[in-house]
This record gives sequence, C-alpha cells and structure tokens, in this order.
Amino acid sequence: MSFAGAEERWIHRLGQLRDVVRQELVAAQLRDVLEPRQRVLDVGCGQGTQALILARFGHEVTGLDPSDYLLTQFEETLADEPPEVRGRVHLVRGAGEAAPELTPGPFDVVLCHGVLMYLDNDRDMLAALSQVSADQAVLSLLVRNGLAPAVRPGLLRQWDEALAAFDSQEYVNRLGLNARLHTASELDSVLAPFEWYLDRWFGVRVLTDHLDEDPPAALELARIVAVEQEAGRRDPYRQVAAFLHLIYRRHP
Repeated sequence: MSFAGAEERWIHRLGQLRDVVRQELVAAQLRDVLEPRQRVLDVGCGQGTQALILARFGHEVTGLDPSDYLLTQFEETLADEPPEVRGRVHLVRGAGEAAPELTPGPFDVVLCHGVLMYLDNDRDMLAALSQVSADQAVLSLLVRNGLAPAVRPGLLRQWDEALAAFDSQEYVNRLGLNARLHTASELDSVLAPFEWYLDRWFGVRVLTDHLDEDPPAALELARIVAVEQEAGRRDPYRQVAAFLHLIYRRHP
C-alpha cells in the first residue's frame, strides 16, 4: 500500500468541510496534551497543517515526509509565516522508518497522522519512532477507525460496500487508495514492547465524515467543531468516528 501518486488529490480536498473539521479537531486534541515549547517530530507531515499550528504555538518542529510535492507545498506556505515561526520549522525528506538516521532527536512529541493506514508493516515504523522519542515522550497516532468500518459507506448509501465492511480491515478511501483500519488494542500490542501505554484517545469526525462540501462561515464552522469535539471524547460516539486519535506515553 502506498500514498504515492495521490498528493495532488489530497491537496485539492483539504478545503472541504470534512477535512477542515479533521484538522481543527486534531489540533484541539493535541493542545490538551502538549506542554509548552516542546521538540516535535511530525512524521508524514505532508503540506504541514499540524506542524505549522504547533510552530505558531512556540514548539520546535521537524517535519519528515517522503513526498517532494507535499514538502514544496509546505515550504510555500511556510514562506508566508513570520520569521520566528519559520525559524522553528525544519523540513527533512524521507520515510518515517528512516527517522533514526535522518532525524535522530530525541523528541518530546512524535506525530504520525494518517500514515499507518498506508503501511503493510506497522512495527518497523513504530520501532523507528520509538527510537527517536525521549524517555517521557508523547506519541500521537491518527488512524482509520477499525471499530466501526461500515459507518462511512453506510452514511454514503453505499450499501454493498457497507455490508462487506463488517468483516474487513481494509478499504478504499476517498482518494481511491487501498488502506488499512486499526484499533487501539491492535496498536497496543505492537507498542507495548517499546514501553508505550495508551494514555487517552479521541474520535475524529463522528458526524461530518460524509460531508464533501465547502465549509460554512466561521460562526457555523465553530458550532460544528464544538459538537464534534464533544462527540470525539464521549462514548459511545467516539467509537464510530472516522478516525481514532490515540495518545501514547512512555512508561517512566
């Protein structure tokens, strides 16, 4: 599985309501767990949405991504930022599995958002990220929710796909790419040998996953995000979200 070839389609979709909600929610959830002025590695940083938010808040951010196209998009956006923000961002081209050689750290916070779904092997990536993490680090994973895979195709009235999804851990996403679903228990088993434990988790996009439309005006968007924030931290709602945002910490 691979994300290669879908970069332009990904950039084109970023302005849609569902993707604006995703970025807003993840940023808000990260604010709840990060300390001031930490060293952050964003693996699969792409066009840099989350990395720039963190840099604006004073964090030192290294963005790592294998895509020249997406890193160029990031650089163009970064050029419009104030000098103090630009100075807190360092971009590196390469795969996350090569992080120990490319960005040895150690980092206080490691983000890996929307990446594991395209990998056949989680362990190699998570081993590499563990190697560059500090002793008291935070690991933030955003994965496609394997707890309720039939929800999205059901909302889209794709009934054959919904029926098949009940017994599958793979799917074809909106970019037309094959991808994998994950659950917290599956990732717990991979991460436990690296001394990570699940500290908290959120759902991302409970009620808006099917909305391919332009976002509304700021006040209405804020209301949507507020509802999604509440749904994303409450059971049973978060269990049927499009994504799981999992926050791991290292054992002392």
